[in-house]
Amino acid sequence: MSLMLEEALNAPERLRGQLGRNQEMLRELGHRLRAEPPRGAVTVARGSSDHAASYFAYLCMQTQGIPVASLPPSLSTLARAPWRLDGQLAVAISQSGQSPDLVASQAALKAGGARTVALVNSPESPLGGESDVEVPLYAGEERSVAATKSYLATLSAAAQLIAHWNESSLMLSALSELPDLLVEAAAQDWSPAIDALLEADKLMVIGRGPGLAIAQEAALKFKETCAIQAEPFSAAEVRHGPMALIEPGYPVLVFAPPGPEQAGLLELADWLASVGAKVLLAADNRVVRRHLTLTDVGHEALQPLSVIQSFYPMVAGLAAARGIDPDKPRHLRKVTRTL
Repeated sequence: MSLMLEEALNAPERLRGQLGRNQEMLRELGHRLRAEPPRGAVTVARGSSDHAASYFAYLCMQTQGIPVASLPPSLSTLARAPWRLDGQLAVAISQSGQSPDLVASQAALKAGGARTVALVNSPESPLGGESDVEVPLYAGEERSVAATKSYLATLSAAAQLIAHWNESSLMLSALSELPDLLVEAAAQDWSPAIDALLEADKLMVIGRGPGLAIAQEAALKFKETCAIQAEPFSAAEVRHGPMALIEPGYPVLVFAPPGPEQAGLLELADWLASVGAKVLLAADNRVVRRHLTLTDVGHEALQPLSVIQSFYPMVAGLAAARGIDPDKPRHLRKVTRTL
């Protein structure tokens, strides 16, 4: 078993511990955010952490009605932007908390007046030291270069923060049941995707709403572990140009979990199949025409965690089937120190 697969399967247990250990901290942070509501928010992150930031941003905008923007770290490190962020929230996300550009960006945002929060897996990191609040991810040491359990832990921490911020008892209740349901999600049989993508050199991955962040993460994993040129798109955005790439046999993976986005995703999957695309549709068992089954975790905001938990074992298996060690991606290393 690869380290990547081992760590992905360990994620539910890590989330179970995280949810309990962070409960008081995030309840207090939620209270402070309600007492002094931010007028907007910004995020800084890279790679898988930036995809997790997209998930946080969507939930924040959806429930709080404030704009959230992802900031390129180079605005702080190279362009020296004169930040004026009084009344704003800045959220930095990193597995290691060591990348110099993220640390410098968070320091610059704080100096510009923002309230700063860091979601970090490594305790007492430089990034956490530059932040007003450090939220530990408690994913444990992650040895595989391809992040799995730390990504899921980031989504979980972001969801728990949003739930406490909104005082959402429904979401908090769903979070308490999430680890057990993710065990079920990890056991879903996605072997049809391995068979379908064994010889692929390109594909699209499609999601929408909070699920777009999962499509982004899945596309990255296809690149780094399977050497497949995978591109993520929103189900709405794919109709504005990328459709021209579709030709007979072009592989498309569509994530369509339960929620308000599902109907449009199912309609798109049908259209793609009608023009000859090789469609892999991931949906819950109420959708008869699905190819890959998803576990329904009972709350639309948490469905993306179920999707990516089912995806990780499949992509680790696909890498092995293609003769690639997913723990040793070409040219990559665990900690990336960008400037």
